[in-house]
Amino acid sequence: MQTLNVALNDRSYPIHIGRELITNSHLILPHLKRKHVAIVTNTTVAPLYLNQLCQTLEMAGVKVISIILPDGEAYKNAETLNTIYDALLKNQCERSTTLIALGGGVIGDLTGYAAATYLRGVPFIQIPTTLLSQVDSSVGGKTGINHALGKNMIGAFYQPQLVLADIDTLQTLPAREFSAGMAEVIKYGLIRDAEFFSWLESNIKQLMALEESALSYAIYRSCQNKAEVVANDEHEQGERALLNLGHTFGHAIENAMGYGVWLHGEAVAAGTLMAANLSQRMGWLTALEVQQIHALLTAANLPLDAPKLGVEKYLSLMQLDKKVTDGKIRLILQQGIGQSVITSDYDVDKLKQTLALSNIGSVVTDS
Repeated sequence: MQTLNVALNDRSYPIHIGRELITNSHLILPHLKRKHVAIVTNTTVAPLYLNQLCQTLEMAGVKVISIILPDGEAYKNAETLNTIYDALLKNQCERSTTLIALGGGVIGDLTGYAAATYLRGVPFIQIPTTLLSQVDSSVGGKTGINHALGKNMIGAFYQPQLVLADIDTLQTLPAREFSAGMAEVIKYGLIRDAEFFSWLESNIKQLMALEESALSYAIYRSCQNKAEVVANDEHEQGERALLNLGHTFGHAIENAMGYGVWLHGEAVAAGTLMAANLSQRMGWLTALEVQQIHALLTAANLPLDAPKLGVEKYLSLMQLDKKVTDGKIRLILQQGIGQSVITSDYDVDKLKQTLALSNIGSVVTDS
């Protein structure tokens, strides 16, 4: 097992990465105010890991209630959130009851937001079971739900007590979901860690084959990058916004196509290539660097041709992004591999040229 710390003073917490962590009650017990927990999971994860976690905790004398939600991004909404509240109230859960999120990013976000708001705040623990949630959404305290008009527009910054990234859970993860998680892994190399990007280029085959040593290193390095950024900028006033590379484009795709049609990581991958295309048009990335980005995303089996929504549709949806300031869409763009910037200082005509492409996955501009 490897351990990282998210340094946030009195709200600091550990991230444990390793195997068979779900069956280790000693990692969880020190973070419980009392021996009473509510595990929130979904219909896909519950048959795989819920009994295992329940038995681990019950054998240690912990009272457990389970809340099983439908699976999918389409259920990351206020109605599903109320299902959690209903169960907590019916079971008379108190402020000392710890919520445990057992699942991917949707479960983590829903559970975290429920914890932030139930009784004005109860403790929660993240046990992410997808690659995307292990390397990104479980770390940093972003919680929330989607609205029909925009993704993650309702939520709160609320830190967990603990993150347990059990890599054994990735063995049951569908290949498509694993690839979606790789989009977030690659993101860290692009925004701030060129050395990691090079390592990914050399080890992508091992990662896609779920080789344990490569997988453990990629998760650790990703979490290390995320933890450092969060410690510097918990509430996304500056540097943390760089973690949204590809997301402004990607959220527009998810919204337009219907939540869950494109997985979040798939939309981020297409959005990342759109950001690279615009960065090249701005003269900030070379054609070779764009080709490197394209090659690594392709090797991770990610879709790269964004849907052709039309320029005005994209711009309209991108206006709903949380980074919009004074009506101006701010984007994370590349100034080289391992170097990124959040900016509203881009050529709008060049942005429209990028948005107009229907086959961006196979296009390298000459500008």
